[in-house]
Amino acid sequence: QVQLVESGGGLVQAGGSLRLSCAASGSIFRINSMGWYRQAPGKSRELVAAITSGGSTNYADSVKGRFTISRDNDKNTVYLQMNSLKPEDTAVYSCYADIFPSRWFQRDYWGQGTQVTVSS
Repeated sequence: QVQLVESGGGLVQAGGSLRLSCAASGSIFRINSMGWYRQAPGKSRELVAAITSGGSTNYADSVKGRFTISRDNDKNTVYLQMNSLKPEDTAVYSCYADIFPSRWFQRDYWGQGTQVTVSS
């Protein structure tokens, strides 16, 4: 059984920083890409950032230059460092991972979501 457990959300003032973490555990053969989505009230879910197993990254235009995604492959953990936060970054942030629990089976797994609230 594979699980993703997130931590690091909370309330911060505009201009502040937060760091989200997401650790994958359980029966894991290999992890390909990992990343973060967010969904604000009344809005559709959007990809915030993603990172491949080799370290290639991509970001939503709205967070480029402010957010940094990284991962520790030994710990099966992905991080999202969020700086210069804006009220419009307020959302539930969910991590995902493209995981092979065995050599022959692959699926996407999701964390439980963590609330990030940025006050003006």
